Amino acid sequence: MTTRTDGAPRRSDATRAAILEAARERFAADGYEKATIRAIARDAGIDPSMVMRYYGNKEGLFAAASEFDLRLPALGALPGRHAGPVLVAHFLDRWEQDDVLTALLKAAVTNPAAAERARAIFREQLGSVAAGLSPDPADAPRRAALVASQILGMAMARYVLRLPPAVDMTREEVIAWLGPTVQRYLTEEAP
Repeated sequence: MTTRTDGAPRRSDATRAAILEAARERFAADGYEKATIRAIARDAGIDPSMVMRYYGNKEGLFAAASEFDLRLPALGALPGRHAGPVLVAHFLDRWEQDDVLTALLKAAVTNPAAAERARAIFREQLGSVAAGLSPDPADAPRRAALVASQILGMAMARYVLRLPPAVDMTREEVIAWLGPTVQRYLTEEAP
């Protein structure tokens, strides 16, 4: 947060923070398509022109609001055979604790800007995990895409579409089913 010369936070920083908090909540509750700049501004207690001033448009605001760290666990310290289950457990925790991640997934299905944001998050953050565990680092992007297919597929089935068999599975069952597949994608030799 930028501060004035007297040490107090600048009002614009507080306004930006209020806008981002309101945007995250609104995108999570309504999804990208239904969320409006006016509703976000109302939630933040400001004029809609301020949202436009700081973020330009709805896509710019969504990109800023969906900027987050997946907080991937440090898998290098684990025995290689445990990386898959640990990663699946981590993502289950994230999906269940972060409505913004679910909103991003929903929006990515229909909105090109949201899809690019999701691709960037997974490419940058999951790609480095795959590179660190892959027997061939050059194959890391492909491996990261395969891991994402499992993680995002389960998230779509469990948290967006709410398919009863996916919703009814316990956390342990999801980890038991997906963990070995994610493990194989990360660490086994390519076919």
